[in-house]
Amino acid sequence: MRFLPGLMFAACATCVFAQAEDPPEVLRAKAGIERLRSLVEAGVTPRAQLVQAEAAIADAEDAALLRRTVYGNDLTDDQAGEMLAAAARRLDRRKQALEAGRKLVDGGVASLLSLTPLLEELDSARKELDLAESRARFTRELAQMARAEELVANQLNQDPRAARELADRYDGDGIFTMGTFARVELDFEKQFGKPMPVSAMGETAVHRSLGFDHRGRVDVAINPDQPEGHWLLEYLVDKHIPYFAFRHAVTGKATGAHIHIGPMSARFKLGG
Repeated sequence: MRFLPGLMFAACATCVFAQAEDPPEVLRAKAGIERLRSLVEAGVTPRAQLVQAEAAIADAEDAALLRRTVYGNDLTDDQAGEMLAAAARRLDRRKQALEAGRKLVDGGVASLLSLTPLLEELDSARKELDLAESRARFTRELAQMARAEELVANQLNQDPRAARELADRYDGDGIFTMGTFARVELDFEKQFGKPMPVSAMGETAVHRSLGFDHRGRVDVAINPDQPEGHWLLEYLVDKHIPYFAFRHAVTGKATGAHIHIGPMSARFKLGG
């Protein structure tokens, strides 16, 4: 079984976040809103009722977005920002609902028990935001690592001795397949009694959004200067498997050490 550090979910390489039809909860929230708006304008219905309906639509849209991101497929750095904003809005709405409920209790209009579902919804929204923050943090770290790989690769090509403090590069025989990696994973688990901490398996939305061809490559969240890293690098050399090992964080580019297995990620060629 493969585990990804942080909050990495199973990636669907062909998935894009194109806006499809509104999900059922959004359609239900939108149903009749235009008629309600006309009734408010005619003075027949209180404006507060329209405000509540519009808030319900916004909340349903945020819930749908979170289902596609926090609980869905891989996402880009930009989508991570949208996900965080949606989770924060839902938490704010739960706080406002609880505050309104407490006012009713204080005024003797509602019982204290009426706050129970509001407190449960608030707790759920907090947990949802925590998940979103964890997933966004992982996505941004992955983006930083991808940018750092290109940066240090260029430095290694121009001045290998100066760049060696940041990373080591081994070209092996230049051949690496997912079948080969399956054997690497199995041997790592036999050696250390735990799954290899894979952070990116092949192409991801992050790599696509940055224009990097990460197909047939794997990023592993292991510091090459630690025992597990030493073992893995020696193993890769023994098997003639190419790698690119970050030995330290790159300021403003990568958040930590990791090992890229396979040939260096290349830029997609445009118009070809």
